[in-house]
Amino acid sequence: MKAYIHINEILTLKKAHLKDGRKLNPEDLSIITDGAIVFDDKMILWVGHTGEMPEQYKSLPFMSLKDHVLTPEIVDSHTHLVFGGDRAKEYADRLNGIPYEEIAKRGGGILLTMKETQNAGNEALFELARERIQRLYSYGIGTIEIKSGYGLNFEKEKEISLVIARLKKHFSPQIQIFNTYLAAHDVPKEFSSSADYVKQVVLPLLKELAPLNIIDAVDIFHEKNYFTAEDTRELFQLALDLGIPRKIHADELNTNGGAEIAASFSALSADHLLKISDDGIAKLAHSATVATLLPGTAFFLGKILAPSRKMLDAGVKVAIASDYNPGSCHCDNLLLIASISAAQLKINQAELWCAITYNASHSLGKMDQGVLVPGMKARFSLFKAESISHITYNWGRNFSVSLP
Repeated sequence: MKAYIHINEILTLKKAHLKDGRKLNPEDLSIITDGAIVFDDKMILWVGHTGEMPEQYKSLPFMSLKDHVLTPEIVDSHTHLVFGGDRAKEYADRLNGIPYEEIAKRGGGILLTMKETQNAGNEALFELARERIQRLYSYGIGTIEIKSGYGLNFEKEKEISLVIARLKKHFSPQIQIFNTYLAAHDVPKEFSSSADYVKQVVLPLLKELAPLNIIDAVDIFHEKNYFTAEDTRELFQLALDLGIPRKIHADELNTNGGAEIAASFSALSADHLLKISDDGIAKLAHSATVATLLPGTAFFLGKILAPSRKMLDAGVKVAIASDYNPGSCHCDNLLLIASISAAQLKINQAELWCAITYNASHSLGKMDQGVLVPGMKARFSLFKAESISHITYNWGRNFSVSLP
């Protein structure tokens, strides 16, 4: 057992937990000042004011963390960080007024990343991803979801899923990696239709990977000109039969019922949601499916943000993630993205912090973390700052420090 004492602020989110991360008010942060926390390798044992620590814990090894803030572990629940190459020139071209369609015709876009990823060997992809994960961890992010999806053929998608599994083992237990299968990310040109690609690659590969017990969830890019509702239902039904959770890229480019499908299949999350319908909001509000917003992508592409206030007021459980990827959000700093977007999303501090800790954990099916109360996993983020307000106020400044 260990104890931290005299912590400036402990962000417990106790009241947010009691409300299941929904319809939060600022006081739901449940901050303890001059706080202390007792824990072991498995769970949190006690949390409260330093002066109120029970006698049975006072003889434990302890460390004073004055001038620090302790929060539930920051979770980035949507990334695509296993990829080769970059698309810096493409971003400059877009700023210079060249439309994406023209860039794609020139060989850019996701298919360029596919080519660069296919050309990168297993070790190269592992090392690139390892460096990226270490950088995310330096911001205080301790749980990271990683999607496959830049191989787009049977062998390379299999390789990427295995690379993510290797990363998971490499970083455990310090960093938790969540392995999401996103072979249904785009339709390669050699396939006649999305259905053809799903039948020849996506479903057979999932059946091959499932017995290895390395896939934590499946995902699909359900959008017009990508994967249809029929494709999505077919993949989700197979995942359901295999006992694998579901996630979905939904309602980003068009309003096409992705949120509704997610709720009907009890998906862990529906992500993006820039064009979500009122019916989709209602369906999510009455489900356990988390709405994961990706404001960095909207900023990167110059799009309007998702209707967050409407979702929150309806009682939807909302998370925020980075969507770190080479093409539509080449930013890996979740705290920066959340802090910058908070005013435009019209979210309060409790909604902001819950979105990157508690609700983000739930979007990965991790129901035993994200709140600092006894019985929960002892997974924290530590910041050398006067208060959590200073962390979100100082855009882009990294207050994170390693846990003692």
